[in-house]
Amino acid sequence: MGQLEIREVEAFLAVADELHFGRAGERLYVSQSRVSQLLRALERSVGARLVERTSRRVRLTPLGESLLADLRPAYDALQAAVDDARATARGIGGVLRIGFQGTISDQVMDAIRLFHDKCPDCTTEIVEIPFSDPFGPLRRHEVDIAAVLLPVEEDDLVLGQVFSKQPQTLAVAAGHPFARRDTLAAEDLAGYPLISVQGSAPEYWRLAQAPHSTPGGLAVPPGPTVRTLQEGLALVAADRGAMLMCRPSAEYYRHRGVAFIPVAGLEDSFLGLVWHRDRETARTRAFSQALAGCGEGLGAGL
Repeated sequence: MGQLEIREVEAFLAVADELHFGRAGERLYVSQSRVSQLLRALERSVGARLVERTSRRVRLTPLGESLLADLRPAYDALQAAVDDARATARGIGGVLRIGFQGTISDQVMDAIRLFHDKCPDCTTEIVEIPFSDPFGPLRRHEVDIAAVLLPVEEDDLVLGQVFSKQPQTLAVAAGHPFARRDTLAAEDLAGYPLISVQGSAPEYWRLAQAPHSTPGGLAVPPGPTVRTLQEGLALVAADRGAMLMCRPSAEYYRHRGVAFIPVAGLEDSFLGLVWHRDRETARTRAFSQALAGCGEGLGAGL
């Protein structure tokens, strides 16, 4: 096998991601014919076809799928090593945009201070992420890293530190019978509609915030859908439904028309630090390390 050219690898990865030679060329800032030329050169080195291309579609061959699975982590590791070398040579600088949902965690704020201590040439921007769109800002490159409510099961996102373990509470109208209780059981959720999230959040994430059934299998009535926490609390105050929130956020969003009752028997709420798999940098890694160094803080969730 001849010497492997990095441009051939990049062309193969771009075609594998886009399944379109034109878009792959735009991504690499080369012509479509140049992408084809690079891919053919790689296939000659391998000795077999990696991509099947017809007038209607582009798809990887089984060998191409196998090569992609092996090549992607190796290429990402190579990029990370070069980024680290550049960062060491120049010192980590630039801007890190940090997203958060709801209220920003104390632990995240501690991590920002530690990050600035360790990377004085960096600046940070703190950006609130819509409650209804936890992952969109990362994919649209509006933020570089984000603290979001779990779960996170996205293939294109990396889940780093999991933190801010918090018990769940139920927000109900102040005049509702639940408001007179000191605590609720998870099975009590079957007695009141749950307000849920609308928007582009994936279904598994929305169901985690407003489940359709109790742990014991009782159906939970569906309530209205909202895009923001404030919309949800307004509907709670109007007795249109209840809303699950973690304890610190319940304390932060105190509302005289709403009571917050602890719920026993539900899994705790957690936040996770997340970034896009294709946009990991020395800055994101440094912030992740800073958050890990802060330990378990008194973080706020949702």
